[in-house]
Formats: sequence, structure tokens, C-alpha cells
Amino acid sequence: MTFADFALDPRLLSNLQALGYQQPTAIQQAAMAPILAGRDLLAAAQTGTGKTAAFVLPILQRLLNPAATPAVRALILVPTRELAQQVHQSVERYGAGCGMRAALVYGGVSIAAQSEVLQAGVDLIIATPGRLLDHLRQGVVSLAGLEVLVFDEADRMLDMGFADEINALLAQLPDERQTLLFSATFGEAVYALARARLREPLRIEAAPANTAAAPIEQRVYVVDAERKAELIAHLIQTQGCRPVLIFSRTRQGCDQLAKALSARQIAAQALHGDLSQAAREQVLQAFRDGQLQALIATDVAARGLDIPDLQYVINLELPFQPEDYVHRIGRTGRAGKAGLAITLFSVEDSVLLEEVEAVLNTRLPQQWCPGFEPDLTRTAPAPRRHGKAAQKQRAKQRALGSKGRRR
Repeated sequence: MTFADFALDPRLLSNLQALGYQQPTAIQQAAMAPILAGRDLLAAAQTGTGKTAAFVLPILQRLLNPAATPAVRALILVPTRELAQQVHQSVERYGAGCGMRAALVYGGVSIAAQSEVLQAGVDLIIATPGRLLDHLRQGVVSLAGLEVLVFDEADRMLDMGFADEINALLAQLPDERQTLLFSATFGEAVYALARARLREPLRIEAAPANTAAAPIEQRVYVVDAERKAELIAHLIQTQGCRPVLIFSRTRQGCDQLAKALSARQIAAQALHGDLSQAAREQVLQAFRDGQLQALIATDVAARGLDIPDLQYVINLELPFQPEDYVHRIGRTGRAGKAGLAITLFSVEDSVLLEEVEAVLNTRLPQQWCPGFEPDLTRTAPAPRRHGKAAQKQRAKQRALGSKGRRR
């Protein structure tokens, strides 16, 4: 199968050829024809599988057919600024020379500049929910003529607490529209959104939901908590694991690890919500340009980071939300390329490892890194893993981990 089999406009096909796109990926083959036919879609798609093109190309094809009246015809909702930028870049590349007017809308930057673009008229909006809702409430833009709505990485949007904003947005959209929902993981919240907002959707799974990409090798190193920074430095300097994207559960953890690695002559910086948008973009660009050996990020950056050829990901600790593990390691092993995901595991996170394994439906064998074997003379904590108190504590940790991630 080729992209020409979808009867795309010659301008789109020419752009794809110039970008080196040869054959559609599995998600593109499964999704594009139904989208072009106007079907609602519920799709399981991991990052790095080509899912953005799977919905952007059919939308651009639709927009090339003139509308009866000027209006915003398509809306792509995303959870993070970084993903918004990535999708917008894809729209510009795929739709080059087609006269599309696309607006990028997210928080942390001037709302006035965005208002000017929206008021000038656009065909397509790529937005995070909160900032778009601000524009709608101020009467800057109307979505009454919307034809296509896309939820990109719906699970992350719901995890970040955007449910209220999404419902408020949906109240301003026409009932007659095409709705596409893409998600790497399927939980009850995602299914509830799909049941309420999609009409007889076609469900497709290019790869089973809640699974890691096949090319990713996963290792779990058991190590004492106080030696994690030392082990990471060893992996970077001695084992060649660089450049590496490292995930921490907290902003404080990011800053502390960046400081510890810098003290060991490793070029490292933290990326989290305490940084301004300009600072975030500067740090990301430095990492993409090869100026940094390590980028340490919170889970809010687990989505939307498009770093070509990233081979290594390290989890400083396991996430409180087991689904976040899939998103974290999905930063490597993209487009079928090999990747290595290393998790540093301490015994106090035993329950979290069990929950990750339950989501993956597979065991992650534990091993030791030579020279960093754990101290076996220590008494391991023995919490009541499945008691009500333990469940409440984990629920509290997840809630606290989610706060501050809304934008």
C-alpha cells in the first residue's frame, strides 16, 4: 500500500514524497481510510507510530475542499504545549503550499498574539484545552462550524485533569461532527469519554493498548536509592547511554539529579513546569542540538517530546500512574528503531512495579548492574500492599503527582 492509494490531493502526495515518506505505517493504513470516509474513530496508538499523519493527512484532504462559509473547520486537542508544537509542525510540513491557515493555541505565551491570529480567520486549530477555552469565553473565536474534532493522547489529557475543560469545550461544538480519539492507553475514563462523545466509532489497534513498542529493550536495575545518581552517571560516562532522557516523579527530583550529574561533569538540565515557556524551549533545543548529555523531565514532558533518534530513556523511579511508564519509555524506540529503557528500582517501589507489570501484562525481570549491587543486609519494608490504607496512600500519591500538571 502507498499513500497514493488513499486518493490524496497531489500537493499532499508531493509533500510526503519530499519528506521521504514511502509507505504508510500500520496505524496510517488502518485509520486513514475510515477517517476519509467520515467515520468516528477510537484508536489505540503509541507515540512514534506515525499516528499524527494518520489524522492530519485526512483532515488536510478535507480542508482542501472549500466550505460554504468561512469557519474553523477542524480542532486538534492535545495535552501539552510540546505536543501542540509538534502537531502544528506536522500540519505545516504536510500541508505546505496548500494555503491552509492553522493556529497554535496554548498557555504560557501571549494570549493577545493568539487572539489576533484567530480573529484573522483560520481553518484549523491545534490547542491545549485551557487556553482554547479562554479564547472561547472571550468571544475571540467560534467553533459553531466545526466539522472534525481530534483528541490526541486523550488518556494524558484526562490524567492531567482536563475533564472539566473538555466538557466545557464540547458544549460549544456542533453535535454533527466527526470525532477521532487517539490514546496510547485505555482506561475507564477514556472509554467513558468515547461512549459519551463518539457515534458508533470504529475501534482500531495498530498495536494493543497499554503496551510498549516492540523495539524497546526494558531493563530493571535494583539499586539502593542513594546510589541512583551515581549509577546514572556510570551509565552515561562508562556505558555510553547518551544522550539520555531521564524521568523523575517530581520537579525537585529533576533539579537534584541535574545538579548531581553536573557535579560529575555531565552536561545535564532539568525540564519541568517551574520553567517559563521560553526556558523550556531553550532547554529542549539544547538537547536536540546535542549540547546536553542528559535531560531530566517530569511526567508532564512524557508526551509531546519529539526527539529524533533518541536511543536511551531512564526512569529515576517508577511513576505513580502505571500507564505513565508506557508513555515515558515511548520516547525511544520510535518509528521501529531500537531503544533501551532502564528503570532504577528500589524495594520501596515494589507495589508500583507490580502495577506497571499488570498494565503491560508482562513481567519485568530485575537485575543488578555490576558494581552497584544493592545492600542485601538492609531490612526491606513490608507494607500492606493491598490493604485499604495502602490503596488510599497510593491514590493520594497519584493525586499529588497529577496536581500542577494542568496547563
